[in-house]
Amino acid sequence: MMVLNIIPYSFVFGILGLFFALFLFYRVRKYPKGNPLMEEIAEAVHSGAMVFLKREYSAIAIFIVFAFLVLWKLFSIFTSLAFLTGAGCSLLAGFIGLKASTRSAVKTTQGAITGGTPLALTIALQGGAVMGISVAALGVAGIGIFYYFTKNPIILNGFAMGASSVALFARVGGGIFTKSADVGTDLVGKVEAGIPEDDARNPGVIADNVGDNVGDTAGMGADLFESYVGSVIASLAIGSTLNPALNHMALPLLLIVIGLASSVVGVLSIKILKNFTPQSALRNATYISAFLFIVGAFFSIKILMGNLATFWAVLSGMISGIFIGLESEYFTSGKPIKTIARIAQTGSAPTIITGLAVGFQSCILPVLTLGGAIFISFKLAGLYGIALSGVGMLATIGIVMSTDSYGPIADNAGGIAEMSKAGPDIRKITDKLDALGNTTAAIGKGFAIGSAALTALALFSAYQKATRLSTISLTNVETIVGLLIGALMPFAIAAFVMNAVGRTANRMVLEIRRQFRETRGLLEGKAKPDTDKCIDIVTRGALAEMIFPGFLAILAPLLIGFTLGPESLGGFLAGATSSGVLLGIFMANAGAAWDNAKKWVEEGNLGGKGTETHAATVIGDTVGDPLKDTAGPSMNILIKLMAVVSLVFAPLFL
Repeated sequence: MMVLNIIPYSFVFGILGLFFALFLFYRVRKYPKGNPLMEEIAEAVHSGAMVFLKREYSAIAIFIVFAFLVLWKLFSIFTSLAFLTGAGCSLLAGFIGLKASTRSAVKTTQGAITGGTPLALTIALQGGAVMGISVAALGVAGIGIFYYFTKNPIILNGFAMGASSVALFARVGGGIFTKSADVGTDLVGKVEAGIPEDDARNPGVIADNVGDNVGDTAGMGADLFESYVGSVIASLAIGSTLNPALNHMALPLLLIVIGLASSVVGVLSIKILKNFTPQSALRNATYISAFLFIVGAFFSIKILMGNLATFWAVLSGMISGIFIGLESEYFTSGKPIKTIARIAQTGSAPTIITGLAVGFQSCILPVLTLGGAIFISFKLAGLYGIALSGVGMLATIGIVMSTDSYGPIADNAGGIAEMSKAGPDIRKITDKLDALGNTTAAIGKGFAIGSAALTALALFSAYQKATRLSTISLTNVETIVGLLIGALMPFAIAAFVMNAVGRTANRMVLEIRRQFRETRGLLEGKAKPDTDKCIDIVTRGALAEMIFPGFLAILAPLLIGFTLGPESLGGFLAGATSSGVLLGIFMANAGAAWDNAKKWVEEGNLGGKGTETHAATVIGDTVGDPLKDTAGPSMNILIKLMAVVSLVFAPLFL
């Protein structure tokens, strides 16, 4: 069959996709970068981001080498090489995306000056697409290479473990950096000193802009990369146990190749859609990619599998992903944010209470949607169908990640406009793009946590087969203990990273206050702040605080597996998945709702900036920041990392 003959060479499509991402980067670099002041600000952000990334990657490299040697000793050189490649692809995706985002922001600001909203939107999305297409292309290339040389699921599991391990370190480290900088900068600058957001007098502003990139671009890229890789490898692992194994293993690879091509078309379509409203343009670009993927998947599955049962499972995953995105969009940019803003007229406490309620409410529909997708896909194609629904949800990750990575670029463009005094008209354009960026980020997080649930369930099924467990009994005391400890894990990790943000933000607050107090003429705009000191504080804090959560996520399932046994570990994974999914959705949506409520007030509603209402929404946004950008996103990585570690080490638990 011709399709089966092409699939082993799927890595070629990944390499071509990577070249397309680099071509986009070249295109973005060709846009004008504005006046010397804008260029100076952009260079400071770029330099700070690269310094952080170098130090973060140096720390992660120590863990990678250690894990490589352990896997080589316990399993084989091939498993450890797969781990190394998965980790390397994740690091490379973050590096490429960070380079693109830090170079694109100033071009977006200048685009707003010369071409208004359409040109600014085009540049920001093209910059984000460098990350989006790189993530998809590296996933196709990496998995494709190991599929070509070996179709052994155990070796491929090593690739997934490498991607997941790096993702947790990158997401937690980047999240602590960005939210510590953001909280410290906002509290002292906006609330205490009463100066505008992104004001050049604030010593923390550059660190805040750096954080947007290292957390929401490099961190989110690693996050969705491991979601993408995990869903495909879980499908391959389950497919290898079915008949004919070759067809069932080839299908997920074929689907992500189609998804990569569809995402490229979606990115290119922005040239036609740029004159729509920004929200419509990004949504329609996503729909174009989704439609092309569905058509391609239909004919490919019909040819490869001979029936359409698996197609409907893939379609259920894609539709549930779109629904979760729309549900997230409603709670983070619809009526609930206006409700929070109106409640803010009575003070900070009601603002926080209402935001928490919105976050809790936002869990209901996504969980029901996920339940529907799991039920339908299982009825159609069993456990393999559940795994494929996860692939369907993330197959067009290229365009999903592009619209998500667009957000930090738009945010930084607004900061550069403010610091370079580009004028209120330009800031209005960038604020409009930035507000949409919060929504696309919430949608991206919705996709990530939704796919995490499906992927974790598929990995759990693969683990059950690997350990030959026919059932996991809730009357077994060891299983119940495992279940409770598993449900505890997301809370423990969330508590640790939230405390980490609080500690590092506290140091930022003290430093910014010190500079305002001791640097003569700083608040009058006659002296320059020491931005490097602030960047150093959050860099040291983030790198020191990211180590423990990463090691805990890897060691916890191993301790349960070796001490209480494989059945107890099964309960552990079930508990972690259930509580982790709910916590992840709650925190991502509550944080984004507070943020956009603040932005709605800043647009001039309910009195606008400088009012008591605005101050209350700033407090709400400050509380929500570590929820939506640090603790929340770490949940989906956590549950998949623990599942894939359990799967890789399953033979040793027997």
